[in-house]
Amino acid sequence: MFNKLSHLKIISLLLVWIFVVFLLLVQTQLVSADPLAQLPTGSIPTVTGTPVGALAVVLDNEQGFVNVRAGPSTVAYDTVGVLVVGQQVPALGRSPGGDWVQVAYPGVPGGVAWVWSDLVEVKGSLPVLEPPPTSTPLVTATIDPTLAAEFLVEVPPTRLPTFTEPPPLSMPTFPPQAPITTPSRVPMGLIIIGMSVVGLFGMLISFLRGR
Repeated sequence: MFNKLSHLKIISLLLVWIFVVFLLLVQTQLVSADPLAQLPTGSIPTVTGTPVGALAVVLDNEQGFVNVRAGPSTVAYDTVGVLVVGQQVPALGRSPGGDWVQVAYPGVPGGVAWVWSDLVEVKGSLPVLEPPPTSTPLVTATIDPTLAAEFLVEVPPTRLPTFTEPPPLSMPTFPPQAPITTPSRVPMGLIIIGMSVVGLFGMLISFLRGR
């Protein structure tokens, strides 16, 4: 009898424990399934970034780099640095003709430089900028007049030869000549033929006499 009661208590305790565990699981499932319980009560901060702007990417070339200048010209402005192939730099503007692009280039006066537009690929729109003033030489070259006079050779002027017109040519005149008349003569051919005939007759007579 005592053993039967002990078994009933153990079974009852197990059933109570199972029921408690079941209630805990149901409550946990309901809490996790409630979408409103997970919403924050405060405002969620948003992250905002500053736009990068236009970029200039150096295109591939045989040299592996491009020169950047102090202004949009290869004649009026000096080279201030280089950019290697594939390098990206912020693009600030274009020249009025669109042939040059102004880029950010720290380390030079003003922190900007200019690169030829055909050597870079611009990503973004750029405003048109006026070129900077050209640099003027600090010392103006002067020529020493004394030194220059030593190399100047004065050539005395010479008179050009005068042209004297030649006297008029005198053309000789000849009196008219009478036509030359030749006396009538026997043609030489006729004489030769006659002599040939006489000779043939002489040979014929000689031949007949011989017979």
